[in-house]
Amino acid sequence: MERGGPGGPAPDRGLAPATPAPQQEPGTGAEAGAPGPGAVGSRRLLLCLYLVGFLDLFGVSMVVPLLSLHVKSLGVSPTVAGIVGSSYGILQFFSSTLVGCWSDVAGRQSSLLVCILFSALGYLILGASTNVFLFVLARVPVGLFKHTLSISKALLSDLVSEKERPLVLGQFNTASSVGFILGPVVGGYLTELDGGFYLTAFICFSVFILNAGLVWISPWSDGKRGGAKDGPRWGQSHALWGRTGSGTQAAARPPQVEVVATLRGLWHLLGSAAWDVLLVRWLMALAVMLYHSNFVLALQERFGLRPRMAGYLLGSGSALGALAGLALGPVLRLAGHQPRQLLLHLSALTCLLLLAFAATRSVAVMVLCSTLLSVSTSIGRTCITDLQLSVGGAGAGGALLGLGQSVTAVGRVIAPLLSGVAQEVSPCAPPGLGAALALAAVIIMSLNRPHSGSDGSDRLKSE
Repeated sequence: MERGGPGGPAPDRGLAPATPAPQQEPGTGAEAGAPGPGAVGSRRLLLCLYLVGFLDLFGVSMVVPLLSLHVKSLGVSPTVAGIVGSSYGILQFFSSTLVGCWSDVAGRQSSLLVCILFSALGYLILGASTNVFLFVLARVPVGLFKHTLSISKALLSDLVSEKERPLVLGQFNTASSVGFILGPVVGGYLTELDGGFYLTAFICFSVFILNAGLVWISPWSDGKRGGAKDGPRWGQSHALWGRTGSGTQAAARPPQVEVVATLRGLWHLLGSAAWDVLLVRWLMALAVMLYHSNFVLALQERFGLRPRMAGYLLGSGSALGALAGLALGPVLRLAGHQPRQLLLHLSALTCLLLLAFAATRSVAVMVLCSTLLSVSTSIGRTCITDLQLSVGGAGAGGALLGLGQSVTAVGRVIAPLLSGVAQEVSPCAPPGLGAALALAAVIIMSLNRPHSGSDGSDRLKSE
């Protein structure tokens, strides 16, 4: 974390100064190695964000596994239930990039606070959904504004240096994963009570309100809360298109003009440096979704195992994935602090593991592949997030992460269709197809190193 002031004026994001300049001029910043008040505030904010991530997925994972049962209890047909379920992904696809851009323009705290409050509203309506109309209405604010984790990751990127960022993101993912492990246990217990679903939804609403309070009292800029006026000024933090214009002129423009300008810069970035990173994210996400799509069915048909065994494997895999975030620091040191190179190796490992999972008839090999996949995919997600933030540069993290969420939403729509077609061929076909997609991601990363490496990100950052 930050141990001294930057060499020049940092972009005002409503945060404590984060990334130190490579060289400090005499008389600027704090003395080397002496933590200033900004560093203390950043540490406190990091811990607060870890707690926000834990509570976020804890609350969501209490409710999400129960949604299909609840919508079925409302008396709708399976087709209508499927359409209602897909509406969330569709809303996420259209809103992710816009909300990410808005967080870059309006400031992280205000955008995160609004997203948490609207998500809370959605779960409050869900707790009162005694008919299909209210159920669909409840999914609208959640689908549009449930981007709290993406904004939190962009905020973490603002707080720490580029070298520390993968480790901090891994710790954040670990905290979030622990919440995702505990949430279904609590939700499953509560749903057995009278009116259990409605009670669970109200508790989820309360968790989000608690999260909003944590964001509000968190130590922004040594106690000064950020708002729209504290957002990044694109004249100063102009990573998307490398402008050198006046920060005063950029800050004077209306927010909606800033968002449109951000989207234009994002389009330019897609054509020059970010396309391969996002394509790799989509391919790897789709590969993992195909593996999970028929996991329980594959255990039954190929290995004769009961669903209980699938539950044990998925639960232990989630726990290992959470622990993998804590091991990211040593793994990165072994990789020479090169997240792209590590992602390349992890993608190749994922490809081999998916191929082995599809081909094996041994239960022991299957368990080994499933265990290692939990670790490789967990660390790989952190690496791809770090690469997105590196390509976007200062102040563009929200836009790039939002676009990444949109890309993943496309995968969620396509994966069930591909899995269904592949299963018509063989139960081994979905993970085999996933291995082919992972191989394509490896080839793309091998052929496009200059675009996503450190040189490319440095070229995009003009600070």
